Amino acid sequence: MYLAHAFGERYELPLPLSVFLLGGTLVVVFSFLLLARRGGEPGTVPVPPGGRGDTVPEGDGGPAPDSSGAPASVGDDPGAGPSPGGLPGWLSLAVFAALAACGLWGAQEPAENLLPTTFWLLGWIAVPLSCGLIGDWTRPVNPFAVLVRLADRPGLRRRLLGSDEPVPWPSRLGWWPATVGFFLVAWAELVVNATAVVPANTAFGLLAYALVCAAAGLVFGTGFERRGEMFTVLFATWGRLGHRRFGGPGRPGLGGGLVVPFDPSPSRTAFVLLLLVSVTFDGLLATPGWDRLERRIPGNLVLHPGWLAAWRTVAFLLLAAALAVVFGMFAGVSRRLASGRTGRGGLSDLLPSLLPIAYGYLLAHNLQYLLVNAQLLAPLLGNPPGLPGWPLRLPYPFDDDFQPRVDLLPSAVYWYVSMAAVVAVHVIAVVVASVQLRRVAGSAGRARLGEYPWLAVMVAYTALSLWLLAQPLVTEVEHTG
Repeated sequence: MYLAHAFGERYELPLPLSVFLLGGTLVVVFSFLLLARRGGEPGTVPVPPGGRGDTVPEGDGGPAPDSSGAPASVGDDPGAGPSPGGLPGWLSLAVFAALAACGLWGAQEPAENLLPTTFWLLGWIAVPLSCGLIGDWTRPVNPFAVLVRLADRPGLRRRLLGSDEPVPWPSRLGWWPATVGFFLVAWAELVVNATAVVPANTAFGLLAYALVCAAAGLVFGTGFERRGEMFTVLFATWGRLGHRRFGGPGRPGLGGGLVVPFDPSPSRTAFVLLLLVSVTFDGLLATPGWDRLERRIPGNLVLHPGWLAAWRTVAFLLLAAALAVVFGMFAGVSRRLASGRTGRGGLSDLLPSLLPIAYGYLLAHNLQYLLVNAQLLAPLLGNPPGLPGWPLRLPYPFDDDFQPRVDLLPSAVYWYVSMAAVVAVHVIAVVVASVQLRRVAGSAGRARLGEYPWLAVMVAYTALSLWLLAQPLVTEVEHTG
């Protein structure tokens, strides 16, 4: 089994936790005050050097030009990408097949098999983090997107379906296939983790999804890739934060994709919200208080895995609903105050401000987990399936003599880095929200008025995020005056 999220000794805070929470929230408030003092005309967006400030909501209208004057792709929809038979695509399929073989026929202890670490650690955490920093670089090497493009062949479609042309992607489906897919993978990670990380189970799940992608590519063509293929949508969404666009929406530079509003459909809103809900629920599960709560439930559900999974599934759904209601309510009030009118789109307008928060918490909550468990890759590369009779013998550290260092960094480092990351992304969220509200505001005064409700919810969520991060890492020292 993987090493847990909390490692080594807990760090004793030099000050009460309440002081850190107060300091973090005050930074967010002060950043808002500085932004409000700077002001800005309604309906305008600050443009970085070289940028034009043109924005197009994803899925609407034509592409906006980027800083070079060339048309940028609309929304998260990727371009045509490399040909299905390109070398990166074929290599990604070969690696996927080898990993699936390791999962099916290799050792079934997760720590001894390369597949669980590759998918759950690298594919589910490290790759999204890299997209949020660099941009969505994954399109040429995403094996599921490659399968969609391979299946999108007029000749094959004519023989099997009687038509050369793919079925147009139904508007009623929107982004729901990708949203449901993300929920299922997040549910597997958070609720039934002990079962999901078994190599054979991971392999069967990925192979089943590969068949779905191939079938959907045959029927819908690349329309499924753009809005239905979960990993394409996931990496493209995180890629909005990255420095490079790789054909995605927005302008070059960190956070350049946030100037383009998200599609206002419920399915797109649900997908982005799930990014935030999943990391919040992950942090909640890691708190000692949650563990005590589950042990106090009548019948002690911890002793009954089926009931425990049902309880956590309900809790996950309730948290998602609660955050959707809270953020939706405050976003609606902010839009009403800023624009002077009611209508749909309040939460979708402010979705770009939630993406940095989700990214910051993904980084903060998984930093220690990633750095420690990534060390397992060294011996796993020496024996990918984890079989005792594996013929290839590699020297240290690619052998069983290598042991990961749990104490790679002191717990204090993780706490302060996490705290800085969470506060920084909330400050960025306030700035992004200000930009979005100014775009719909009727006047500068209304724009500033609309920012107050969203600031309130940002401050509350900053305190909650810091408190959740502190629980597995730190302990408070009692101060007496």
